[in-house]
Amino acid sequence: MLNNIGLPGLLLIAVVVLVLFGRGKISSLMGEVGKGITAFKRGVDDGKKELDDSFGDARDVTPDASVDKADKDKV
Repeated sequence: MLNNIGLPGLLLIAVVVLVLFGRGKISSLMGEVGKGITAFKRGVDDGKKELDDSFGDARDVTPDASVDKADKDKV
């Protein structure tokens, strides 16, 4: 359905939206969208940092590979 719009159709849609909403309303809307994207990125970065900090306190509990459990029982 949207494959046949083309450049003239997109320009016509842009002009109609501009006439309906006005330049000021569209400008403020785009500013809010930009603030939302910035807040989302900041939240993702904070979440990554929080995860990295919580895993920094983790300790390695992997058993020693040189001692086999079956050999340890025989000793």
